[in-house]
Amino acid sequence: QVQLVESGGGLVQAGGSLRLSCAASGSIFSINHMGWYRQAPGKERELVARITTGGSRDYADSVKGRFTISRIDAEKTMYLQMNNLQPEDTAVYYCNADIESLSSWYRDYWGQGTQVTVSS
Repeated sequence: QVQLVESGGGLVQAGGSLRLSCAASGSIFSINHMGWYRQAPGKERELVARITTGGSRDYADSVKGRFTISRIDAEKTMYLQMNNLQPEDTAVYYCNADIESLSSWYRDYWGQGTQVTVSS
């Protein structure tokens, strides 16, 4: 059974930083693209950042220059370094990955989410 587990969320003041982690576990053969999404209250889930196996990165315009996505394939982990956080970054952040496992060809998996709250 494949699982994605996020950690690193919390409460921070505006201008502060947080580092989110996502750890994949289970009978994993290969991880394709990975990404971070977020969902604020009353809003739809949106893409924050995405990274391919080759290391290509895409960011939402609202986080460019402030957030950095990275991954360590040997450890099956992904990170999101978030700097200069603003109140509008407050949301539940979800880890997403396209994974080939013992039981399935490539399919999307989601973590349970971690809350990020930025106070003004």
